[in-house]
Amino acid sequence: MKLSDFDFDLPEGLIATRPARPRSSARLLVAQGDTITDSIVSDLTEWLRPGDRLVLNDTRVIPARLSGSRIRQSAQGEVSARIEVTLLEPQPDGTWAALVKPLRKLLEGETITFSADLSAIVDRIAEGQAYLGFNLAGEDFDAALAEAGAMPLPPYIAAKRAADAQDKTDYQTVWARHSGAVAAPTASLHFDEPLLAALAAHGVSFSHVTLHVGAGTFLPVKVEDVTTHRMHAEWGRVSPEAAAEIAATKAAGGRVIPVGTTALRLIESAARGGAIAPWEGDTDIFIYPGFHFRVADGLMTNFHLPKSTLMMLVSALMGQERIRRIYAHAVDSGYRFFSYGDASLLFPG
Repeated sequence: MKLSDFDFDLPEGLIATRPARPRSSARLLVAQGDTITDSIVSDLTEWLRPGDRLVLNDTRVIPARLSGSRIRQSAQGEVSARIEVTLLEPQPDGTWAALVKPLRKLLEGETITFSADLSAIVDRIAEGQAYLGFNLAGEDFDAALAEAGAMPLPPYIAAKRAADAQDKTDYQTVWARHSGAVAAPTASLHFDEPLLAALAAHGVSFSHVTLHVGAGTFLPVKVEDVTTHRMHAEWGRVSPEAAAEIAATKAAGGRVIPVGTTALRLIESAARGGAIAPWEGDTDIFIYPGFHFRVADGLMTNFHLPKSTLMMLVSALMGQERIRRIYAHAVDSGYRFFSYGDASLLFPG
């Protein structure tokens, strides 16, 4: 299975840099087996049945991009350097792993100042990352980060424009609850309160799970034989309540439909024993063609990067030839791609 098997031509103009407004006005490609239909997200009630269950990732994206400066004393006086930081994940010792540019301008023990309230000491540097010890913790840290930080937009958006205040709303789901992600579960960005109310009235149920999406979600696949790729690990949790709800839906004949690849990867991680069960820990599950799905009956997701692990995941669900046809239709029809783009609703048939 070659990396080139998951490639396709994507016109630059189809990469969305802002979301649809309102959220649920985004276009929705519905694929049921070999049948493709063009719809819109607000019409989800036409495609979901009473008794279906949507699985929602309730992670909250932190404003993980920080711009600061470090000051170093020299024979010529104070020398300042601008430092750009992207927080990755908290460590057991209380520090944060972070990507830093330029890393070469930092020394262990130096202080980076981000705002009047927020600063960090460089605890250590290892394997191309810095580990930062912040001057604040808990709610004080969250408040200072909210003021000083910017949303960590994906590289393909950040290359076109800087993050701004609007992204702090746009790049967050309406049900975000547990802080820890540095990338949004983007299929969920299409939902707003009116749509959730309409789905509930239609008889669709919801279960919340948590997977803290890491920056590794944007890492390219660098091996030609995709079966040898190693996935990054992300922390997730399926509560006993969510596991029981999902199991009950399966038993009653309803469909379990994760919203986003993160929710799908998490519930399939929790079902490695054969059936969904409560689960908590780091998952590096890699889903590519040949994978046996134990829980997901379908998937709502955005349109993904060529040659990405997410293209491999949707190919595993729908089949490689079918996904090629779906993506060719999306490109020909002008669907908007990636994090702020349009959505697809995929049923294998």
